[in-house]
Amino acid sequence: MTIDTQLFQTINDVAEATPWLHGIVMAYANYGIVVFAALMLAGWWSARRQANPTRMAAVWVPLGMLAALGVTQPISAIVGEPRPHTTVQNILVLAHRSQDPSFPSDHAVMAGAVAAGLFLVSRRLGGFAMVAAVVMAFARVYIAAHYPQDVVAGLLVGAAVSLLGFWLVRRLLVWLVELTPLRPVLTTAPRATVPESAEQMAG
Repeated sequence: MTIDTQLFQTINDVAEATPWLHGIVMAYANYGIVVFAALMLAGWWSARRQANPTRMAAVWVPLGMLAALGVTQPISAIVGEPRPHTTVQNILVLAHRSQDPSFPSDHAVMAGAVAAGLFLVSRRLGGFAMVAAVVMAFARVYIAAHYPQDVVAGLLVGAAVSLLGFWLVRRLLVWLVELTPLRPVLTTAPRATVPESAEQMAG
């Protein structure tokens, strides 16, 4: 038995010993994405009047999340790790018995990407999102949907893709906000010239 499987078994034992938590954890594990959607909306709302690069980061957060999920899909297909309920005997399974690959966890990828992106917008929002992401990761293991390594990898990959992606596309985001008809939807800040914005983003 690997360390990862042992840790999974320990968390599963905790789940068996806490039936009063099942409903709460299952609800968050399955529908907690609503929390992250609300955090992204809060990030956009707080950044809409601010200067670059803060408002660029707010625009990027949902895009970074989608990029992270796109990056991990081929990884999941290549690794092809089975779900815990197919490989570990005599465990409590609260999750839907999916046959999709287990590594990495899509929920953790999404949570990690949103948390990292929000750190670029607001440390307070980013900190709250990181706590929410860690709780999401634990919840996915608690309901036996994933192994611990699946959620840890998901958080790290999601955060890495979000941060790296913002660094790569930040100048494109300046163009998107400043020069396209989408500007009134994305920001209420005074218009900046693209050269000035690009210079700020480069700095």
